[in-house]
Amino acid sequence: MSQIVIISAVFPPEPLVSATLSRDIAEELSGNHSVVVLCPKPTRPLGFTFEKKFEPAKYKLEHLNSFTCASSDLLGRFRESYSFGACCSSYIKKHSKQIDCLYINSWPLFAQYKIIKIAKKLHIPCVLHVQDIYPESLSNKLPILVRKLFTKFLLPIDKFILNNANVILGISPNMISYLSNTRKIDKKKFELIRNWQNDSQFLNSFPELKKEKKEKFVLMYVGSLSQSAGVANLIYSFHNARIPDSKLIIAGNGSDKDNCITIAHNLKNDQIVFFEVVSEAVPQFQSQSDILLLPLKKGIAKTATPSKLTAYLLSGKPVIACVEDDSDVADIITEAKCGFVVEPENVEILTETMQKIYKIKQSELENLGRNGREYALKNLSKKTNLKKVVSVIENLVDGNKKD
Repeated sequence: MSQIVIISAVFPPEPLVSATLSRDIAEELSGNHSVVVLCPKPTRPLGFTFEKKFEPAKYKLEHLNSFTCASSDLLGRFRESYSFGACCSSYIKKHSKQIDCLYINSWPLFAQYKIIKIAKKLHIPCVLHVQDIYPESLSNKLPILVRKLFTKFLLPIDKFILNNANVILGISPNMISYLSNTRKIDKKKFELIRNWQNDSQFLNSFPELKKEKKEKFVLMYVGSLSQSAGVANLIYSFHNARIPDSKLIIAGNGSDKDNCITIAHNLKNDQIVFFEVVSEAVPQFQSQSDILLLPLKKGIAKTATPSKLTAYLLSGKPVIACVEDDSDVADIITEAKCGFVVEPENVEILTETMQKIYKIKQSELENLGRNGREYALKNLSKKTNLKKVVSVIENLVDGNKKD
């Protein structure tokens, strides 16, 4: 029986999409293979309370004693990535004779580098799952002079990582094209794998989950409250829109949550409320919305596709996305005909869009939501994309044995 090691930066009970992906892959592979999962101790998102351990029955789970940094601290994140990579590298060296393949969904870039480097040395094939484009995702947040230094230092590391992975899983066509062009890597090395949610939560509850009769028009954001999300702009836009009988619900945790709460408090707007919601309750929670909101800071959408978009679409609700027109998010919403795309970080335009949508007939909003759900079921489902990932990994294992 082949042994496959899954290296994951996050893993249940952490309620994050990458954790769900790795868990689903581990469970699916464990039916025919020996599976070991390597991950840090749970820390994400910042401020989340882990009430119980996650104990898998079909595969082995090892929490490595690596340094962790849940807060948005640049040096801390660098240290976390390097530490996790070093711990994974040590494990791989110790167990190299038993390992037939690595699936890597790890912190960029130092962890990926350490893992890929030792795997190459020991001739262990690797499937690398890329969730964000680095160093661009990081350097775009920095002043231009610092950005150039970061890119000059970190870009060669990413090129080494991508060139030495056997297969690269990209989460969007735009990501694959960008990486192929900028890193000079043949597109044949990439596979398009859309991130998925726990589809069954939505499939089992829909269409029974109906919005309760409420007098208020509900705009809702569900997800991480990180600085890159730009949730503060939602608060300012909603406050300026002055929509009668309305409510803005913000559900989640993250490094920017306290700041968002402070902004809402200073505005003295009691129509803005904050919640925490566990992943199992997301379908029911989102079903109570009229509009779901997906904001991102400028430049972020060009290098990343938020996983919450799938959950939004499966909820059958229209979406307002604050992203660039040439981003994957914008392409999906336009193709699916399920919502509205507005310029990121433009409070005035977002305010006008909120006011405009409030006046749209409920039947038209329902049609937009239905369009998004049908698109998600066809293109973004767990069934379709998990099958692709497992096939890629098993083909690599089989090819390695023949060699």
